[in-house]
Amino acid sequence: MDLSRVSGHAPDAVEGAGQQAAVLAPILYRDGEEHVLFTRRADHLGEHPGQMSFPGGSREPEDSGLRATALREADEEIGLRASETSVVGRLDDIRTVTDYSVRPFVAEVPDRSYDPDEREVAEVVALSVAELTDLGNYESERREHPTYGSRRIHFFHVGDYTVWGATGVMLLQLLELTTDWTVPEEPDRVVGPDAELPV
Repeated sequence: MDLSRVSGHAPDAVEGAGQQAAVLAPILYRDGEEHVLFTRRADHLGEHPGQMSFPGGSREPEDSGLRATALREADEEIGLRASETSVVGRLDDIRTVTDYSVRPFVAEVPDRSYDPDEREVAEVVALSVAELTDLGNYESERREHPTYGSRRIHFFHVGDYTVWGATGVMLLQLLELTTDWTVPEEPDRVVGPDAELPV
């Protein structure tokens, strides 16, 4: 991964969303290989239970900015302290179907055990970039959303884990920006709005 491409990236911002949020995309080095750190959301949560995500959440009034939001949430969710986090830059903001604008920050973090807050996080998982960029582990589909129209959904399968949804969109940009991986031009399939998801 060439993280200098993140620091040199001029990210797009989303304006006018109902709520603001921020996440941290943590990069760690294990046995000489890059890994991306994810959380698996607790199964009892009302929104996106069991899904893979980056540490993060909604901006609070006491946050000095969205970078502070991402760092605070990472500390609260997995015990990643701001003092051991080296933020290298931002990806493009994304707007979710729940009317959030989400600002992703990319950071280098230490390879150590993390302590998930069980109220929100079921598991902390590091997935290797080599596996995430293996096209044999990737698929996508295009489906119609009743509000937002045609959308392409990306799925990264590594072992028992699948990264998709908003996190999949952010991961896609991170991989395209920092590696030689590029998303295939065409989706694997086109499906209706009620088709079963491959997760």
